[in-house]
Amino acid sequence: MKLRRLGKNGPELPALGLGCMGMSPLRPQPGRHDAAKDAESVATIQAALDAGVRLVNTGDFYGMGHNELLLREALRGRRDKAFLSVKFGMMVAPGGQPLGVDVSPRAVKNFCSYSLQRLDVEAIDLYQPGRIPASAPIEETVGAIAELIKEGKVRHLGLSEVTGAQLRRAHAVHPVTAVEIEYSLAGRAIERDLLPVARELGVGIVAYSVAAQGLLTGAIKGPLPAHDVRNWTPRFHGEALTKNLEVVAKFAAFAASKGWTPTQLAAAWVLAQGEDIVALVGMSNRNRIAENIAAGAIELSADDLAALDRMFAPGAVVGDRYAPQILQMWRS
Repeated sequence: MKLRRLGKNGPELPALGLGCMGMSPLRPQPGRHDAAKDAESVATIQAALDAGVRLVNTGDFYGMGHNELLLREALRGRRDKAFLSVKFGMMVAPGGQPLGVDVSPRAVKNFCSYSLQRLDVEAIDLYQPGRIPASAPIEETVGAIAELIKEGKVRHLGLSEVTGAQLRRAHAVHPVTAVEIEYSLAGRAIERDLLPVARELGVGIVAYSVAAQGLLTGAIKGPLPAHDVRNWTPRFHGEALTKNLEVVAKFAAFAASKGWTPTQLAAAWVLAQGEDIVALVGMSNRNRIAENIAAGAIELSADDLAALDRMFAPGAVVGDRYAPQILQMWRS
């Protein structure tokens, strides 16, 4: 895969990284583990690293630590191959209920201590709060991570889901290497505010949900099963889903006409938006590795990009990406 520098002060990394969230259950039950699924997840991480992927992305709240334990196993003997990105700050009750966000300086160091232990590593390559509530002084959160960098426990400062103004404030305290943010054809909000500021400051972008939580894969044909957590997301139910699937059908047909899968095209479009962007692809099965890595070799023409811009003109995809109550919890 082609290499890209992650921000002006970061390392060179392959253009595609591995997102590990889907490898862990949303609400894990103590004493109930799917050993076969865990084994396949570990094998997938290892196969991705062996295939040239370097950026591996997790969160300490993915499966309440379960995801980090998978990575601990997967990175044995391969730590030097991985650029390890970890998010923190989201709090969850034993039953899986979200409890809000804590990014206070004490919490930052506490979360880091637990992650280092679960991952069994000496340092985390990129460490970042999963969200910054409006009430939290971002300077204090960043200052705590900067202290961890001085101590050698963290190598690079990251942020996630911040505004351009928040990024400026954080960068004034300590250089920010990258911002992890949702970016896809179905969600281009960062182009209005965050992306220009990041480029001005020399901060890289780690784009997640490049297939818009699965919407752009073409696999969804109608209402989701009742247990699917995306039912909480406005764009995935009711009239909004019906309208969105009409757009996705055109997108899938366009991809097929070029000999690509919709997922490949979705990732390729994100990568085409700038050399300062690394795209995360989620996988939990080794069979997907070759398909996803191939997206990094797709070269989109000016005509291709123009056609996609027309297809996904403002308003083409309807519905917010998160439920209002979730957004309120993160912001407060």
